[in-house]
Amino acid sequence: MSTTEEKKIKSSRKSRSKSEASVTRDSALDAAIAAAISAPKPPKKAAQSQKSRGVQTSRKSQKSQSSKKSKSQKTESRETKPAQTQPTAQQVNKPVPIVSNAVATNSKTPLKIIPLGGLGEIGENMTLVEYGNDIVIIDCGMTFPDSEMPGVDMVIPDFTYVEKNADRVRGVLVTHGHEDHIGGIPYLLKKINVPVYATRLTIGLIENKLKEHNLGKSMLHVVTPSDKVQLGVFTAEFIKVNHSIPDAVAIALHTPAGTVVHMGDFKVDYTPIEGGIIDLPRFARLGDEGVLALMSDSTNSERRGFTPSERTVGESFEKLFNKAGDKRIIIATFSSNIHRVQQIINCAAKHNRKVAVFGRSMINVIGLATELGYLKAPAGVMIDIADMHNYSDGEIVLITTGSQGEPMSALTRMATNDHRQVSITSNDFIIISARPIPGNEKFVGRVVNQLLKLGAEVVYEEMYEVHVSGHACQEEQKLIISLVRPKYFIPVHGEYKHLTRHAETAREIGIPDKNILIADVGNVIELSKNGMKVTGSVLAGKVMVDGLGVGDVGAAVLKDRKRLAEDGVISVSATIDKIDRKLLSGPEIVSKGFVYEKTNDELFAEVKKKAHQVLQQELSTRHDYTAIKNKVRDEISDFVFSKTKRRPTIIVTVLDI
Repeated sequence: MSTTEEKKIKSSRKSRSKSEASVTRDSALDAAIAAAISAPKPPKKAAQSQKSRGVQTSRKSQKSQSSKKSKSQKTESRETKPAQTQPTAQQVNKPVPIVSNAVATNSKTPLKIIPLGGLGEIGENMTLVEYGNDIVIIDCGMTFPDSEMPGVDMVIPDFTYVEKNADRVRGVLVTHGHEDHIGGIPYLLKKINVPVYATRLTIGLIENKLKEHNLGKSMLHVVTPSDKVQLGVFTAEFIKVNHSIPDAVAIALHTPAGTVVHMGDFKVDYTPIEGGIIDLPRFARLGDEGVLALMSDSTNSERRGFTPSERTVGESFEKLFNKAGDKRIIIATFSSNIHRVQQIINCAAKHNRKVAVFGRSMINVIGLATELGYLKAPAGVMIDIADMHNYSDGEIVLITTGSQGEPMSALTRMATNDHRQVSITSNDFIIISARPIPGNEKFVGRVVNQLLKLGAEVVYEEMYEVHVSGHACQEEQKLIISLVRPKYFIPVHGEYKHLTRHAETAREIGIPDKNILIADVGNVIELSKNGMKVTGSVLAGKVMVDGLGVGDVGAAVLKDRKRLAEDGVISVSATIDKIDRKLLSGPEIVSKGFVYEKTNDELFAEVKKKAHQVLQQELSTRHDYTAIKNKVRDEISDFVFSKTKRRPTIIVTVLDI
């Protein structure tokens, strides 16, 4: 055999050996993921050992790649970090740094991430990713008003920056169909005309919202997990995740500067009701390819362990249906929690009960989910509200809105005996299958108390497992960070305490502190070869929606509303002769929200007398009606305060003839 042939054979063997080694590494990765799936609650030591093995595998891969580069002597534009050395005995208790395959870009153009909502708060999620002349938007949600916003219907992000750069926006990418991620889309599409990309159920929910705003379908595009969409310089990849609503996805945004992974809302559910488990292998492959930044859901960052599977709620329902006996069952839950509704329908069918649905949002979502095939009910189980009186209490299950104690919801109206079709009795078994959103605890507690007073038996989260979260707890958050291995980490979706705790979790498993950023709404975060930093800010904040008005309620209006709510109003009106400068009629005194007039005749007589004196005096010395009204207002305000220690709003009206 010639020398040349021997060299070819040796070369072939080396090539085959390297290929087998690559397969072995991939198999090891798949095995690691399988192990995580089969053991969702690993002991702490085992989890640390698994993490250490993952880091060592990454190091071996980097050394192998370095060897290939030296042999081929090719110049590459990408640079990898040098392999980390094995920790010494003195370093055992320190977190092993995450080894990221993310590459530093040589581009002079930085990648910008601009959150316009969802940081330091629950809801109102909206993030802009900008590179050069291109911008994409991830989610556009809303949040409900707090106690400091009387009369406000909802709150959406400030779109000022988006409007100014409308010609650069390439599209809106939506992770799932919850209101805090899609609620602001109709208002955004009234400002700019851009395509929207989302999964089928999410698009259906958005379509319903656009119809309510008379916007038609706009440019709505249905995608499926694993689809990729080109938007300018960006390539958006949709990745399957688990959440409390079907069709939820994460988004991997491939950019010239590197890949940014936005998790949306997620959990790791190994036994989901529908749709399969989160695509952990794809996240692992992204980690191998290199991820520049990870933006991850922080809602449950304070909770240890794993979030229970949605199936545990179905098991609780089975027990509670048996316990209810011949009573009528009423279950309140989120209208968007289709998995929960499916389990209720399954239990009802098993126990030979019919299901009726209450609440506009519940009826709309269930109708859409049934039409699209996400919700399946056996024939004859679902009945119309009008037909429920044809069945005994033991044959009925009512699914209703109101799990958050909303004042106008169906359950709240039932609790106050204000519902036209349902009256609560001692033969009702009521299940509140939801956890109160922070700030709603008092509303929910009030509804529970009212239902109990009416004689109903009420079951809520603290009593049975009638609710599980749709958000990842600490161990799931660690799993995603370990698989993705980002260079930079940005916690999102949560109050400041949630973001801070998520950042601590990232540090615990090896993300360097300098590579973690807790941002604020409006920050301009730049990612470049020089690192990650906040370089400025854009106009951002809360825009309040009140009826058909958007943004016309601001701090001044809220201040007036709160003052009216606290102290009420007194109206003083009078008619004068503008030529003779005499009082023709009045002053008339009317009060709202101050004191009850019929039991305070003496006080109002004194107020009227005081107003008459001030008007007579001012008409004889002044000709400026504005000055006269201001004087009356100030004098009446001081007089009322001296009598009651309250400062109601004083409104003075002077009509001249």
